[in-house]
Amino acid sequence: MINLVLFGPPGAGKGTQSKKLIDRYGLVHISTGDLFRKHLSEGSPLGQLAQQYMERGELVPDQVVIDMVADKIRAHQGAKGFIFDGFPRTVSQAEALDEMLKEFNTSVSIMVALDVPEEELKKRLKKRAELEGRVDDQDEAKINNRIRVYLEETLPVASYYEKQGKLRKINGVGEIDEIFAKICKAIEEALVRS
Repeated sequence: MINLVLFGPPGAGKGTQSKKLIDRYGLVHISTGDLFRKHLSEGSPLGQLAQQYMERGELVPDQVVIDMVADKIRAHQGAKGFIFDGFPRTVSQAEALDEMLKEFNTSVSIMVALDVPEEELKKRLKKRAELEGRVDDQDEAKINNRIRVYLEETLPVASYYEKQGKLRKINGVGEIDEIFAKICKAIEEALVRS
């Protein structure tokens, strides 16, 4: 089983590489954004709980997010593995994910961190805004804030997995297929070690 955390700042290419990895390895995609939308639209108990926090302008607690992730894993227990996209975002979420995966007799196999210089990220985000019309990619101040939040709050998660020997940094600049080949090589090496 492959449990992959795909990691990197906004604009690093996680979405592009996620699709290719899902096709190659038959992984189930777990995106917390998708999970929130699903639970909110269905009005599930977890969705209702998340809604209460969101209506107050508060962050949804880690445990609610973990419960949503566990719900998704339970629904796909026969899967070849999972790709975690946009999660975990904090060290406490990473710790909670590790504990939760133990319940399923599995663990994170590898964290692939796409490394892209800040100027390249900004260029990509502006291009994505043009092509896809994404509002969050159009405003320079919002882009700078998203990168700052990533560096301050999310980047420490990489150190957490590095201490476990699971972090693989991949240069995220270059041709999409070249980057994909490097990611696949890192995954194959991680599988051999486990």
